[in-house]
This record gives sequence, C-alpha cells and structure tokens, in this order.
Amino acid sequence: MSRGGGRALVAGDARRFLRSRVRALAALGLWSLLESAHTFLGGYGVARALDDGFLAGRAATGAAWLAAAGLGALLGGFALRGVFAGLADLVEPLRDGLVRRAVRQALASAVADPARAADARAVSRLTQQTEMARDSFAGLVLTARSFVFTAVGALVGMAALAPVLLLVVLPPLLLGLAAFLATLRPMAAVQRETLDTEEALASRVGEAAGALRDITACGGDAVVAAELEPLIAAQERLAGRLAGWGALRTLALGLAGRAPVVSLLAATPWLLGRGITAGALAGAVTYLVQSLLPALDTLMAALGSAGTRLLVVLERFTAAPAPKPPTPEPRTPEPRTPEPRSATAGPAGGEEGVVAAELKGVTFAYGPHARPVLQGLDLRVRPGEHLAVVGPSGIGKSTLTALLAGLLTPDQGAVLVGGAPARPAGGGGPDPRRTLLPQQAYVFTAGVRDNLSHLCRGPVSDDRLDAAVAALRLQGLVSRLGGYDAVLDPLRLSQGERQLLALGAAYLSPAPLLLLDEATCHLDPEAEEHAERALAARPGTLVVVAHRISSAARADRVLVLDGTRAVCGTHEELPERSALYRDLVGVWEGEEPVTLA
Repeated sequence: MSRGGGRALVAGDARRFLRSRVRALAALGLWSLLESAHTFLGGYGVARALDDGFLAGRAATGAAWLAAAGLGALLGGFALRGVFAGLADLVEPLRDGLVRRAVRQALASAVADPARAADARAVSRLTQQTEMARDSFAGLVLTARSFVFTAVGALVGMAALAPVLLLVVLPPLLLGLAAFLATLRPMAAVQRETLDTEEALASRVGEAAGALRDITACGGDAVVAAELEPLIAAQERLAGRLAGWGALRTLALGLAGRAPVVSLLAATPWLLGRGITAGALAGAVTYLVQSLLPALDTLMAALGSAGTRLLVVLERFTAAPAPKPPTPEPRTPEPRTPEPRSATAGPAGGEEGVVAAELKGVTFAYGPHARPVLQGLDLRVRPGEHLAVVGPSGIGKSTLTALLAGLLTPDQGAVLVGGAPARPAGGGGPDPRRTLLPQQAYVFTAGVRDNLSHLCRGPVSDDRLDAAVAALRLQGLVSRLGGYDAVLDPLRLSQGERQLLALGAAYLSPAPLLLLDEATCHLDPEAEEHAERALAARPGTLVVVAHRISSAARADRVLVLDGTRAVCGTHEELPERSALYRDLVGVWEGEEPVTLA
C-alpha cells in the first residue's frame, strides 16, 4: 500500500472513530469553554485592574479585578479535572480497538502462513505500538484542545482590549506556526522509515535467534551479521536525521513563541501614540506569556513528536495483512548437516579394558573467583555402561556433560574419553568419540532421512533407518511427517517430536559414547523409559542427565551430585550412602522425604 493510501485510510478511520464519540467530544468541548473563560479573565482582569483601578487611584477596583482573574484560575483548574475525566472516554476505546485490530492482523497472518505465526512485528504492534498510539493520541487531544480554547480566550480578550493588538501579534505568530508545520511532513517520513527499519530489524533478529544452531553449524555468522549491520546503520542514520529535523522544529518554536512578544514590545511606542493604554499592553503581554505562547509551545511539541508518531503507527494498523508468500520448491539437502553441539562418527563400542570416560580430580568453576561447580571429582565409566546423573537444579549436571563433550576445559584435573583427552589440542571439529544431545533438540529444515542420519558418515540404508525407527517406536511420527523423504519444517513440530527425532539420530550415531542432557524432558514417562532402554541396548556407553528419578532406577549406576560432593553406586545401594538420593527416592515412591542435613 502506498503512503498516500495509508494516510487516506487513517483519515477515514479517524473520521469514523470521532463520529462514534460525539458525546465524549461534546463533553470535552464544554469543559474546555471554562478554560477559555479562565484565559479571557486572566489578561482582561490585569488590564482593567491597571486602567480602571490602580492607575486611576482606585485600589479597591484594581483588587476586585485581580480577584476576578484569580477566580478564573480556579475555574480553569476545575475545568481541567473534567477534561481528564472525559479524555479517558476517547483514549481507552482507541487503544482497545487497536489491540483488536492487531490481534486480527496477527491471526490473519498466521492463517495465511502458519509456519511464520511467531512474528516479532505482531508482538511489537500488540504491545509497544498500541501503547505508543494511546499515549500519543491522549497527548495530542489534550494539547490541541488546550491550544484551541486558550487561543480563543486570548484572542477574544485582546480584541476586547484593543483590536489593533492583533495586527501586531498575529503575523509573527502565524509565521512561526507556518515554519513549524512545514517540518511535519518530512519528520513524519523519517518517523515512518524509522519504524519500518525497527520492524525489519526485529523480524530479522527474531529469525536469527530461532536459528542460532543452524547458523553456527553452517558457518553463517558472517552472512547474518552482513544482513543485520545495514539495518543497524540505517537506524543510526535515521536517528541523525530526526535530530536535524528536531533542531529545525526548535527554531520554529523559538520564532512562534518569542517573536510575538518581541514584536509587541517593539511596537509599544507606536501603540501608546495611538491611544492604547498601559493596562491594555500589560493585558496583551499577560495573554501572550501566560496563556497563548505556552499553549502554542506545548501544541507544536506534541505535533512534532506525538502527532507524527501517531500517524505513522496508525498507518501500520490500517495496512492490509501481507499476502502469503509463495511456497518454495523443496531443495535437496546437503548429504550432511553438522550439529554444532554433537560429536559424530567413529567405531561403535570400545576396546576391551579401555575406560569409556574418566574424570581424574576434576575441578571446574565459571570464573576465577566463582565457587566451584565440581571439585576434585573422580569418575570412571566402563564401556557399555548405562550411567545416570542426578542432583538438584544448577548443581553441575550439565557442566559434567559439557566437560565430557569437550565443550569445557577443567580448571584442575583431566577429562578422558576413550583414554584420550576429551578436548584434544587443536581439535575444533566434531569428535567421533561422543555424541551430545542437549535439552533443546536439534532439528533442521531438510528431509526426515537427513535429520535421522546427519550424525553418520555417508548415506544410511533404509534397513538401518527402519531398525532405529522400530527400536524407538517412531513409526507413527515418521508416517505423520510423510516418510523419510518428506521435508521437515521445525516450526511445525512439537518439542517432544523434535526430541524423538534427535533420539533417533543419536541411536544411529556410531559414536561409542552418548551423552543425554535432559534430552527426554518433553516426553511422557512411558516414551522416555522406552527411549532410554533402546539407547542403553545400543552398542556403546550411555550417560543420562536425569530429570526423573525413574531414569536412575533403569541405569547400571547412578552418580549423585550434591554440592561439591559426589556419590556413585547402584540404585539399590545409594539410599544408604546418600541422604539426597534417599530423599529423591522417597518422593518418587510416594514416601515422606527425609529432611536434608
């Protein structure tokens, strides 16, 4: 939609909205008439107090006129209270209508393109932009109403004092106002471009945040940065342009707000020569300094910021939803898409007598002055063993798997996998000795076959795929997805479905060591039990960070992490050796847990 078309729609919607709020507008107008009376009495009372009172030697009359001006101030305060009460009847329906429209637009966009339903622009419109429109509209109505009725009171008052005063005051006032109005359209254009850039940046950042693994795995960091940097630079450039127009607006404000006073003072000798009284001049200065020019400054500031911002925001709510983009033809994926946090490939199992994984006096802390997460930990995991790791949240379970995966380096001690350092010197690529499955399962846009076999070197036969699918009971999921050659859209999968596919990839991985860091947390207990038993029956070693104590009961041994202490043993013997494990088992079996010491 063109900008002119957008503005026409905004104007039409504005007219319909205001016609539906005639009663609220009438109430605002009636309260504002009292504000006009306050403005009129303010300058007129000063003029009469001087001319008819103090300068004429009648102090009582002057005091009476000043009291009338003071009464007008009280009247204005009373009117302002009613104005704010009536303002809510205009502002809140506008906000509610914009929220409903934002929701309709988001739903229409989601129906048109379900895969892209999580749109950062929709969130921005529903929250930030609706509140921006609400606040801008409220400020604009308040200041515009105040200026109109204040101007009426001031101009009528000057005309009542001496019509010639208008000839001196109005020309510089109108000149400054015209200069200000000339800045509105360019500022609106810059504001519109700023919001466009902001929405584009929010959309691209949201897309990048949801695909960080894919970006890292494919080495696309530089590509994404190259796409985002122009948008960031554009925001910086637009901020400079807004500052420039703001400076011009300030000059216009200075002209409109100061030139009438200067003009009146400069014309004072001429006005006195034409019979204008000192009281009339003092009343005119009062109208300018106390009423008209402050109201004008407030109006121009509101129009320059809130007005242009409101116009630009409302154009977004009147724009029609973007049509559904054409569905691209599926591309044949690359034979192998690496998982950035998984180690891949290599011979299954381990040689006789070789420890699958070992920690020797390992201490690790996240920083030189931080408290150690693991301290002096010794652990030997045998080939083919199924080890479960349990402990409270934040105790170091994920840190342990990261050390075994070579993602972290211990501060003290050594971590060995297959008899060699877990993090070999100079090794930056996938390690064939282990596979790590984190809690957030890695599924990418490609075929089902590729998502199941991407941890393997070379093609995987259908027979091997069938065996893995059968072992993990994935037949129903694979069938729903359209078979091995169907192209996946990760956004259409639940968290549990993603974890099931990742577990299938781990089952097919030839790495002799599998590390599951709560990789089954989105599965129900039955599905979790079957998956763990299937992976434990696979050749190799399995280390599971358990989020259910039932996972520990299935393991050959259990490692209990309790602060910097660690106890390792079987499920049967640990309740006697570990108070924490005894508590966990008691809760699991429905018993009253023992209080930790």
